[in-house]
Amino acid sequence: MDSSSHVDIAVVGAGICGIAAAKFYLDIHPNCSLVLLEKDSSVGGVWNQSRVFNTFYTQSSFGTWEYSDMPMPQPPEEDMFNGAFKAKYTSQYLESYIDRHAYAGRTIRQRIMFNFDVQHITKKNNNWTISGRDPSGNAVLQSSKLIIASGLTSVPNMPTLPGCLDCLLEGYIQDVLSIFIGQFGGEVLTPKTRFSVETFEHPIVHQKEFGQSTVLSAPALRNITVLGGAKSAADLVYDCVQAGKKVTWIIRKTGTGPGFFVSAESRISSRTLYEISTARIMTTLSPSLFNAESWWNSFLQRTRMGRRQSTKFHDALDKTVTGPANFDGRGPEAKGNGFHRLKPHTPVIWQNQGAGLINRPHFWDTIARNVQVYHEDIQELSKDSVRLKTGESIHCNAILCGTGWQPSLGFFDKELLAELGIPQPIETYPPDKAKMWDALEKDADQEVVYRFPILANPPEHYRTPVTDTPYRLYRGIAPLCDDSIAFVGHVLVANYFRLAEVQAIWATSYLDGKPGVDGGIYLMATEATGWVQTRPGTPTLCFMSSVFPRIVGSGYGTLSFQAARETCIGFVPSILTSSAEIST
Repeated sequence: MDSSSHVDIAVVGAGICGIAAAKFYLDIHPNCSLVLLEKDSSVGGVWNQSRVFNTFYTQSSFGTWEYSDMPMPQPPEEDMFNGAFKAKYTSQYLESYIDRHAYAGRTIRQRIMFNFDVQHITKKNNNWTISGRDPSGNAVLQSSKLIIASGLTSVPNMPTLPGCLDCLLEGYIQDVLSIFIGQFGGEVLTPKTRFSVETFEHPIVHQKEFGQSTVLSAPALRNITVLGGAKSAADLVYDCVQAGKKVTWIIRKTGTGPGFFVSAESRISSRTLYEISTARIMTTLSPSLFNAESWWNSFLQRTRMGRRQSTKFHDALDKTVTGPANFDGRGPEAKGNGFHRLKPHTPVIWQNQGAGLINRPHFWDTIARNVQVYHEDIQELSKDSVRLKTGESIHCNAILCGTGWQPSLGFFDKELLAELGIPQPIETYPPDKAKMWDALEKDADQEVVYRFPILANPPEHYRTPVTDTPYRLYRGIAPLCDDSIAFVGHVLVANYFRLAEVQAIWATSYLDGKPGVDGGIYLMATEATGWVQTRPGTPTLCFMSSVFPRIVGSGYGTLSFQAARETCIGFVPSILTSSAEIST
């Protein structure tokens, strides 16, 4: 491919949302030239064939985890657990989906450029220029329109671990550059003695690469340390124990603590918690943006009696969620293993950390008996151990990182990041825009507290330092400054397939100039019907993030202070109209 290559529309990313966006755009424009750019060698993002592993299961029940126009074949019973099923069946489904949908004689698969690493995106003369690398070398593509579906789980967040060879090399390069700059009149930084530290000689693997690694099969890798407190770390821990490894689980002290792990077997009455989470009552009893203003919602949210009733419900829910773990009542063996350190630090309604569905049998019993748990920060790595800040040394042959993700938008420069309203380091954000947002948020705070008084008094919690601006996209999809680009899949949800199809419709309509983003400066906020971010330093009322927005569907969870604040800054433009519907 050379710089003369031009398409009508390019989609960056071929995960669930990227495939849905391409498919619906082609439904409306079957003869357009469309290309999907995928960094990996297979589709699916999190669910691609290279990233799945044995204990990686879906978080949704069979029958809900599929596109609306193509049912998924039911997996065998031995690969299902209370409705959830192994991730490999999602991989197979997506591969089949892109082969079975064709437009103008070309399938979706035939429109995908695999192993294309997007490195830089710019815009000039009403055209987007996408620069990257493919197997043949440097590649440049031009496109009239652009959909960014790179998602939130593409770029691993690897912790800085003193004693890790990569970290030492990075620091050494910085020192050399510092000395070089000093020779030309710049500030000289004192080089640190980095190579006096003994380096860790064993694998350090992020969850993204775990499915391709040999950690479980290598007999020499007997002692495994897992880092992280969320669902991905829990999966790694369980898989290693099942493989006969000796496992240590470290959750850093300077963080939000262990996540909420909900058993797929837990029930309220005859319904599982997943089924309950999709019921409307969950939003009714929560300070949710999906609840229209009414006497009933006013009673629940703004009267003492109403809040008392919803609090009772959430207290019962909290016991249902945490009860099966029995964190403090498992006896001396579990206590000696530090099992009680997995107890979440806030109630479930005030989640300040990750969450996930436990879809493996006897999970808590397995962890309590076989895993040593620490809630402490790491001081450094040595040749074959991890040293904690308490002074304890943990022998290990491999480190697995369930440590989350970084934003996947590094291919935009800082000016374009600010213009489009997507995350960037706070220190690089234009002062005039920052001042505008501060004023808007200050005015909105008063209205937030009036509508949802519970948000004014969060429980004691760890306050995560805020280093980046949040997403500021209309409906979580559209920049206000440019109607030739849309973002899909940049929210966290329980069921990505429903999100993918709704966003695909909206993005197509938006790029065709139909929804209309009208109004004024007040629309430079996340629109109120469900696209949310978290107020910096405040734990969320379920499923939020300080950078990554999360959508709250018809099910549980709700609204953070920041989301409510942005509701009150101003909205609401037109309701989506589309020239086509998803087939059922």
